[in-house]
Amino acid sequence: MRKPAIFVFALSIALTTPFLPAQNTASNGAERKVAARVAPSYPDLAKRMHLQGVVRIEAIVRPNGTVRSTRVLGGNPVLVDAATEAVSKWKFEPGPSESAELVQLTFVPQ
Repeated sequence: MRKPAIFVFALSIALTTPFLPAQNTASNGAERKVAARVAPSYPDLAKRMHLQGVVRIEAIVRPNGTVRSTRVLGGNPVLVDAATEAVSKWKFEPGPSESAELVQLTFVPQ
């Protein structure tokens, strides 16, 4: 039986970030709220290595609120897959057009 991942994570969606050029921010200048989040699983390797860190992801969100694609902007490679897998399952509030949303996930082992 697989043990559930034990971790504390903080999620925040930033309106703007200094590491992105202006053309990669949300298309309408306002962030779309997350309607449903899927928590990332804390990778076994990260647990064994006591890794923690932040993963930054750009999510391209369709008008209906589903995530079309993700792009990693930074973070520990051991944590990246878990973060992108989780964010790709998120649902955002519907919007008038496709938008780019910036997501930051923080992994902290317990």
